[in-house]
Amino acid sequence: MEALDLARWQFGITTVYHFILVPLTIGLAPLVAIMQTKWLRSGEEKWMKLAEFFGKILIINFALGVATGIVQEFQFGMNWSEYSRFVGDIFGAPLAFEALMAFFLESTFLGLWVFGKGRMSAKLNTLCIWMVAIGVNISAYFILCANSFMQHPVGAVYNEETGRAELDGVGGFLEVLTNNTAIAATSHTITAAFLVAGTLVAGIGTWWMVRSTKKNIAGQPEMWRSAARFGFVTILISAAGVGLTGHFQGQLMYEQQPMKMASAEAQCHNEEGAPLSILAIGDFTNDCENVTRIIDVPWVTSFMATNHFTGPESEVAGVEDVQAFYQEKYADQFGEDYDYRPNLVVTYYSFRAMIGPIIFPVILALAGLWFTRKEKIWDSSGWAKYALFAIPMPFIASSFGWIFTEMGRQPWVVAPNPTGVEDVLLLTDYGVSQTTSPAMVLTTLIGFTVLYAILGVVWFLLVRRYTLEGIDLTTEKAPAPDDENQPLSFVY
Repeated sequence: MEALDLARWQFGITTVYHFILVPLTIGLAPLVAIMQTKWLRSGEEKWMKLAEFFGKILIINFALGVATGIVQEFQFGMNWSEYSRFVGDIFGAPLAFEALMAFFLESTFLGLWVFGKGRMSAKLNTLCIWMVAIGVNISAYFILCANSFMQHPVGAVYNEETGRAELDGVGGFLEVLTNNTAIAATSHTITAAFLVAGTLVAGIGTWWMVRSTKKNIAGQPEMWRSAARFGFVTILISAAGVGLTGHFQGQLMYEQQPMKMASAEAQCHNEEGAPLSILAIGDFTNDCENVTRIIDVPWVTSFMATNHFTGPESEVAGVEDVQAFYQEKYADQFGEDYDYRPNLVVTYYSFRAMIGPIIFPVILALAGLWFTRKEKIWDSSGWAKYALFAIPMPFIASSFGWIFTEMGRQPWVVAPNPTGVEDVLLLTDYGVSQTTSPAMVLTTLIGFTVLYAILGVVWFLLVRRYTLEGIDLTTEKAPAPDDENQPLSFVY
């Protein structure tokens, strides 16, 4: 394999692994903050115990997320040095702000929250976890601003002398931060993160509610019922948010990256009243003419893209028509026969793998709210197993959403856009380092894959261990919110 292929595999593997951790941190930090706030306002010990319990998982996830994220940034300067040379002036700015404003904010206050219990007031300690929650979401915003420039370049000018894209002053930086693609991506990512975290809380809460009921552990079924219902509500609100923000983001994609969305539907030609493909079969060898769509929902794709079901306003682009447009437009730069189509099978199926798994936590939430109504305790062993089964589903959906976003943009690393900066574009072929050998990339690819596999096992075992330990209500009691003189203890 060439260095380009190996570099793409390496970045893909590290990104997918890192993004398994990211949404849980983004979503769980605010949920833990809400739990501690409930304790602060009500004085109910269960909420402090739950905040400490899920705080352990947050800390584990945060630590491994930092470790895997550092590797990502190094790849920009090594495997993708030509990309960094081209857009480093723009791409580096939001990443620098993320490190200075968000990472130090979240890491500092996470330490204060953990080690400051008993050394500061309950209100100040609760403020610390809220600062962590704010920090992780600010971090997500700046990173998504950088990524959204790759999807929709704004705020830049092309310097013909240096062959680089350069930031168009302070105004350009503000354009990068207010990029409509970044706003859409941030809202969609954060609601998806709440779905991930809400499902984790609901799944563990349901499993422990049933387990503690079967074992007749005093006080625990009621506590875990509260956690589970908190998770159920989070799932339903965030799932609705994912749908709404996804609709808005999809419309932007049809406008800015028509090839990506046409490939997601395996739609070959421009079409009015285009149906939504549920299932397609055939030869997905980047030729959509060989693909047969066997289950369609009429007019839905046109509505998703244009808010019109039929008529001229409902027309959406097709793969072959966009391909012909690009071949004509960029014939002088890249040749008349360059293939601008992404991997069709990956784009088509990752789009469905992004949406499909969401139904499982939604079913859990609806069933859970029904079976725990009127102070009822849910004691079904079958549903307890289903709750555990539902936990990884939004993780899978988030990961495939990221795969769809990045693979659907190919073969561009900085995609051309009708509403973006005209000359700021870069093919992935030209973004890879010209001095890094395939052997070097292969060595690091193997090394990172093995290391990440080990870290993945460690992450799973730690989360499993603390989940199985649960909460012991018979030992140390949580302090009262107004008790400011508790001894320092590392309860995590």
